Amino acid sequence: MTAGVRQEPREATCPRTPRRTRLPALLALLIGLAGVGYRLALLLADAPPTNSDEATMGLAALHIARGDGFPVWFYGQAYMGTLEAYLAAPLVALAGPSVLVLRLPTLALYALFLALSWRLTRRLGGDRWFALLVVAVLALGSDRVVKNQLIAGGGYPELNPAGVALALLTVSLCAGVAGARLPRRAAAAGAEAAGTAATGVAAAGAAARLVRWAGWGLVSGLLLWADPLILPFVLALGAVLAGSRRRELIGRAGAALAAGLLLGAAPMLLDSLRHGRNPLVAVLTASGADAAATWGERLYGGLVLGPPLALGFCSPGHCAGWQLWWAPTFVMLLALATTAAWRTLRRTLPPADLGHFPFAANDNCPRSGDDPAGATGRRVSAAVRLALLAGAGAVLAAYTASSAAGRTPVESARYLSVLAVAMPALLWPLRAAARRAGLWPSPRHRDEATGSDRPGHHVDEPEPFNAGDRMRTRAAGVVAVAVLAGMLGTGAVATAGTIGGVPATHAEADRHRVLVDALGDLNLRHVRAGYWTCNRLAFASGEEVRCAVVDDDLRPGFDRLPEYRRAVDADPDAAWVAPAGSPLAARLDGRLGPGPGTLRMVEVPGWRIYLPRR
Repeated sequence: MTAGVRQEPREATCPRTPRRTRLPALLALLIGLAGVGYRLALLLADAPPTNSDEATMGLAALHIARGDGFPVWFYGQAYMGTLEAYLAAPLVALAGPSVLVLRLPTLALYALFLALSWRLTRRLGGDRWFALLVVAVLALGSDRVVKNQLIAGGGYPELNPAGVALALLTVSLCAGVAGARLPRRAAAAGAEAAGTAATGVAAAGAAARLVRWAGWGLVSGLLLWADPLILPFVLALGAVLAGSRRRELIGRAGAALAAGLLLGAAPMLLDSLRHGRNPLVAVLTASGADAAATWGERLYGGLVLGPPLALGFCSPGHCAGWQLWWAPTFVMLLALATTAAWRTLRRTLPPADLGHFPFAANDNCPRSGDDPAGATGRRVSAAVRLALLAGAGAVLAAYTASSAAGRTPVESARYLSVLAVAMPALLWPLRAAARRAGLWPSPRHRDEATGSDRPGHHVDEPEPFNAGDRMRTRAAGVVAVAVLAGMLGTGAVATAGTIGGVPATHAEADRHRVLVDALGDLNLRHVRAGYWTCNRLAFASGEEVRCAVVDDDLRPGFDRLPEYRRAVDADPDAAWVAPAGSPLAARLDGRLGPGPGTLRMVEVPGWRIYLPRR
């Protein structure tokens, strides 16, 4: 068993790690900048189209900036926190209300999502080329994807970066132990100095670790307040953390986590205590669980349309038949990735305990008997990947079981936007198959997470033994590369379709600006309009115009800010506003006339303003 083993000086066994190629990182940076630049160009062109719900979040930001109120929930409901409004409030205070100002924080959140996804992929053991692939997939932007990422309508832009951050914190807390590198540092210093240095390093390491525990709790609390859609990921990652560090959680770490969780969820908890409201009940009530939808409609909307729409493989507003190839592929990848992560976790589990493993940081040469980036690194990677996949599966299952998947599958696919958090884990089998077949770039240096320095080899990927195995391995690799190419190609086509719709969106935004100017020129301060018009007018005018909602039959509708209706009802000269050609405009046209009690019309491009005659 010892044949071929020779003693070498310690310096020979712990060489300085060679400089790694910077090409994948440079390409990832360029692609990431292109993804952010593409989205910034969309924002400057008024895309994606805004709506009254986004304007409602803008009004909350405006009120916060003025000090007129500090809303906890999206106006008119007792769920979905106003985190986006608080992020945008300083910009609104500086530059005034506008859709661009409201969306700049969401653009920053998307950039953060890309950076954290790169880092998470690397920490899970993926090489730089695999991290580049993940960034490239996430840089694409179809209609549904950019809406989820950029529209500040509540709950979606912040979920993905926060979910990835939570996964990164989980990896860090499971894989690291405060003071793990202390013996080497102590040995390098003199015996007397080492004692002092060791104390300082241990204290700093313990403090930093407590900060990470508190950060995990804070991010979880903010997520639960912002939108409970992310709850399956929080629970799954929390289970990994509890299983790996359960003893540590009993002490100060658990207190730090609890303090962070309470701080992040404080707005939700304080409001619930003050008003006796349960946000979870409000979410279930609003989910449409009592609406009619057959199981066939739900399965089609949830499993066939849902994944392609949510992950960016469909054209604007619909999925063509050929774009639905991703639906069965997604389900198969979810199953394959879950199986692979589970097998890796079982192979690397110690006999008695899942937690408290020594784990050295990247590129540190271990002492004899240590397990720095070996089985421990693979164990942590597999556990976190399994948690991400479990979260994705639970989100998909919950959405498929809801009536929203059957009744409004195209618009409701936004509920699946959090599936992007699991992208590194989901694509893992494709990378593994391509790597085994020799169709993946081979790392020339030590892998940061796995410690493997054999080109083209990964410890989780057994090498083929015979010609039959090699043929099957090669075929699997070709299929994996084809799927990856199909993802990038389909996503690029969907992104191009989104770009093609920008001119029409920009023209509509220009017409709306003309409408706001016309209301100002007519000195109109109170109007009645449909739901999708009202709050958009109020935000665009900085609340110079206040609007009460009416339906197509001129009956009162749903006002998210009841004070607007009171102001409109008190004004006998309140006007009406309707899009040209809409059912509301047709109904109001019937009230046009020359006599008292009738209406006269002022027409602007795309809109009609109806003024009462006296």
